[in-house]
Amino acid sequence: MNLSRSCSSLLLAGVLSISAAWAQLNVQASRQLIQRVIPNHHSAFTVEALPSASDENVFEVESAQGKIVLRGNNGVAVASALYHYLTEYAHCQVTWNGTNLNLPSPLPKVPTKVSKSSPYQYRYYLNYCTFNYSMSWWDWPRWQREIDWMALHGINMPLAITGEEYTWNEVYKEMGFTKEDLQDFFSGPAYFSWFWMGNLDGWGGPLPQSWMDSHKTLQEQIVKRERELGMKPVLPAFTGHVPAAFRKKYPQAKLKATNWTNGFADTYILDSEDPLFAEIGKKFLEKQTKLFGTDHLYSADTFNENEPPTDDPAYLSELSKRIYEGMRQADPKAVWVMQGWLFYSDRKFWKAPQIEALLKAVPDDGMILLDLAAEIEPVWKRTEAFHGKPWIWNMLNNFGGNVNLFGRMEGVAANPAKDLNDPKAGKLVGIGLTMEAIEQNPVIYELMMQHTWQRDAIELDSWLAKYARNRYRTTNPKLLEAWQVLRRTVYNGKDIRDGAESIVTGRPTFDSTTIWTRTKLNYPPAELLPAWDLFTEAAQQGVDSDGFRYDLVDVTRQVLANYALIVQKQWKTAYQKKDQAAFARYSKDFLDLISDMDQLLASRKDFMLGPWLKDARSWGTNAEEKALYEQNARDLITLWGDANSPLHEYSNRQWSGLLNDFYKPRWEQFFQLLTKSLQSNQQPNLQAFDQHIRQWEWQWVKKQNPFPAKEKGNSIQLSVSMHKKYRERLSQAYRP
Repeated sequence: MNLSRSCSSLLLAGVLSISAAWAQLNVQASRQLIQRVIPNHHSAFTVEALPSASDENVFEVESAQGKIVLRGNNGVAVASALYHYLTEYAHCQVTWNGTNLNLPSPLPKVPTKVSKSSPYQYRYYLNYCTFNYSMSWWDWPRWQREIDWMALHGINMPLAITGEEYTWNEVYKEMGFTKEDLQDFFSGPAYFSWFWMGNLDGWGGPLPQSWMDSHKTLQEQIVKRERELGMKPVLPAFTGHVPAAFRKKYPQAKLKATNWTNGFADTYILDSEDPLFAEIGKKFLEKQTKLFGTDHLYSADTFNENEPPTDDPAYLSELSKRIYEGMRQADPKAVWVMQGWLFYSDRKFWKAPQIEALLKAVPDDGMILLDLAAEIEPVWKRTEAFHGKPWIWNMLNNFGGNVNLFGRMEGVAANPAKDLNDPKAGKLVGIGLTMEAIEQNPVIYELMMQHTWQRDAIELDSWLAKYARNRYRTTNPKLLEAWQVLRRTVYNGKDIRDGAESIVTGRPTFDSTTIWTRTKLNYPPAELLPAWDLFTEAAQQGVDSDGFRYDLVDVTRQVLANYALIVQKQWKTAYQKKDQAAFARYSKDFLDLISDMDQLLASRKDFMLGPWLKDARSWGTNAEEKALYEQNARDLITLWGDANSPLHEYSNRQWSGLLNDFYKPRWEQFFQLLTKSLQSNQQPNLQAFDQHIRQWEWQWVKKQNPFPAKEKGNSIQLSVSMHKKYRERLSQAYRP
């Protein structure tokens, strides 16, 4: 038997350093979760502990004495048992974008006892970037819903880095750093992910103390709830990133200045050879453990999108060894959880000798690797399965929180199981989700987490039928047909790394793409139209559920977003031909399309700017803090940095409010420039326009005009009206 596949093997028990506490069930926490998820039916369920002789996660579901009995060896197992019942027997569903908890009455009985065990010791969740592209402004009620979602979907190893800035502030204060020393160190709240990873300092700040205090409390709530349910949170560790003031306080320290990307100042990395490295690392973990406890799992990525000073394998080996030993000095049971992203993003540097040196310097029972984007490119296949280290198969799928329909459905259905059963895969001990942002493409995440409790590949036809029934409360054949279209088009995962964007969200240009607004689709856009037709027909036949409304809007949005590229080509051609009438007509069509998209998306909170800004401002304790947080929130999803940021549009969003107030005015100004050019028969000064629009964007980032936080309009009616308005135009546009 392959030792890496045996949950009961002594090797894994040693490698994973799992405490006996993980196999214990907090019955009260499980009952409270059931009450939160299905408050009107919780009394129909009972919870029982299921003893487990090993660290495997197991659950059972059966009907007994008029109750639905949920058994598990921890809270995640019990929650998974509940979700198994909800999806398989009650035909319900819980996703970020549409939930159906319309349980039938009476509740269906379970005909025979169901027993499940997970072949994956770990089910990892979150990416550093998720904490900002999606979670920047979350309060405890929103976190509580997410932790429940995690448990229902089998997550037991979440990244937990909220409040890290509080810990660092305490550590540096104790080391004698003043408030002034740290003023330019801590970033604003929307940029913590890159601050934590050592990519930037200070941007979006200065950070108020009130934020640190409130998020210390929030982190206490998060890890407490996660542990109550049997999860083992992954906490941060020291990676060498120190304040710029370190140079003055410790002039003899071995510091390396590094620059993540143009537009942001240098950050400073303390060399692991310096004795202060181990000292600070120990102080941080001791302080963090005092504040938030520990489960001995620590995230550390010393060179995230930053290259080491040398590619000498001996240097990298010593570097890795020192980082690990620094953790062990504070926690002898420490396990280093390391993202494998650097081996994907900087393969020119990380060749076989460098990877082997970095990994082999750490004992096998002291490190777990995250294959961060295994659905795109499995790094394990070119690293000898991470040279014998335990590793986790992760799906990334979304970059920057961009709004699009996209995923690798066939691969996600097949490849985790395929790799699990591959003898060459070494110590594959888990699966996970490492998207940069959530709250989009719910089908892909439901599909991925279906693997938690099975070893075999997922049969997509039957799974999609179940997914649609649970989501829409109907077996309408038109919707099954629509999903087969979506499977072949937006979710075919071909040709492009991540989902295409609409030209609407790009900084105005004659080209079909800009730096971060990539418009290449992985399917001919005409092939998506039948899915739109089928969803529209179902809407007209009375299908109406939360998930259906979301999907109908999302498919309509995608069709219109694709169509924008056609209209752009029309006004571009008219301009090149100096046809003023045609240019006026097509440029107006382009602006009208943006307004129509804005109106449609205003009917779903999932696609609105207002809640994002409202939530940001809610954390402010005074007008100054509210303004700072709103500027952070506006900046991240538009310029990302200052007026000259090279990352502008990286996190663009097709959101109501943003479309009409940011993207549309940009295009209007561009069209005004081109109209004057046609009228004067002179070339437009595009360079001057670029400088002007950058400053206009920066002023928009600093504005504080309010946006609606409540939905407006009927999603179904608006989607049907958009279909009526645009369907014939699209037929003509895509006609060969």
